[in-house]
Amino acid sequence: MVLAAASGAMNTSRDKGSAPFAEVTLASDPAEARRFQDEVEQLLRSNHFTDNEIFGIKLALEEALVNAIKHGNQMNRSKKVRISYRVIPDRIDVEISDEGIGFDPEDVPDCTSVENLERPCGRGLMLMRHYMSHVEFHGRGNTVKMFKVSRNGKK
Repeated sequence: MVLAAASGAMNTSRDKGSAPFAEVTLASDPAEARRFQDEVEQLLRSNHFTDNEIFGIKLALEEALVNAIKHGNQMNRSKKVRISYRVIPDRIDVEISDEGIGFDPEDVPDCTSVENLERPCGRGLMLMRHYMSHVEFHGRGNTVKMFKVSRNGKK
């Protein structure tokens, strides 16, 4: 795993604060992805995200990383997954890119439709959209940007 500070990544109109982003490059290896998720979990805990928020963020992060490794990079360890992220007290921002050919998220079948209930496609995207405040795809569909605004236990 390679870590580096990166300022200016993910500057969007929704971007709040000026904390720098960290950058990580992972091999297409699920074990490396799990180690990264564990590090993010510690950052979330230290920034007082609730257990429910941490659960949802980790699940969305896992789905995005699995998609990048399995579908984007075809489990090819020589292909990299690039992550830019930051955790601040009320928000996490994440951008994940793979080296795959990409996809059109609009072409993914609705996993809640009766005809798709037993098909394994689309559930990851649904979970990402459910647990994060915002999810969007860029480029040729091989980059996902998402963020979660924490309520820090507030109703």
